[in-house]
Amino acid sequence: MSMLTPPGMGGKYRVTGAAYPRMSRKRSRRRIVFAVLGSVLALALLGYGALQLIDVFQGDGSKRNSAAGAKDCPTAAAERAAKGAPAAASASAAPAVKLPQPAEITVNVYNATPRAGLAKAVGDELRKRGFVVGNVGNAPAGFDKKVPGTGILLGSPATDKAVFSVLGTQLPGTTQQTDTREGADVDLILGDAFKELSTPQAAADALAALANPVPAPAKNC
Repeated sequence: MSMLTPPGMGGKYRVTGAAYPRMSRKRSRRRIVFAVLGSVLALALLGYGALQLIDVFQGDGSKRNSAAGAKDCPTAAAERAAKGAPAAASASAAPAVKLPQPAEITVNVYNATPRAGLAKAVGDELRKRGFVVGNVGNAPAGFDKKVPGTGILLGSPATDKAVFSVLGTQLPGTTQQTDTREGADVDLILGDAFKELSTPQAAADALAALANPVPAPAKNC
């Protein structure tokens, strides 16, 4: 019996030669699969945790920057106050606008509606409000019964836009047009939607708003 044959294993279990059976246990494929899946899951968890940490640190940085920016505005305001600058200096103040006075505007009043006497009544009221009233009567054929809106302000291409604006305070909703005239007078052509002029108080308020526009709001910090 060979020395490689364990005791009691004779006969057909006898081991001869240099070859002998391997006694180690085969590795389980299931364990290998579980090990691989566990490694992948661990790597995924590590990556997710790293991303969360990056977001946290970046978020804190943004908050710090926002807080720092918020502190700059009071500091700048304090510096302006120390230099004697008014508190409203930070806002862009709109300068007062120089508007023509009603006595500097000559307006011709024309009636494009079927209502009789409308041009005269409006002309008399505008005269009371300080305007210079020129011609009064029915609208020219090109406009007669053809103005569906409140009215039209008609002037020359050289007419100052401020003249239209001042007249517009007396009659909101008018449109502006130009023709080939060379004079400085302006036509007010009353349309079908006209009911009455603005009240003197409403016209005065609108005129004051034109002369003193609201300043642009200050930018937030």
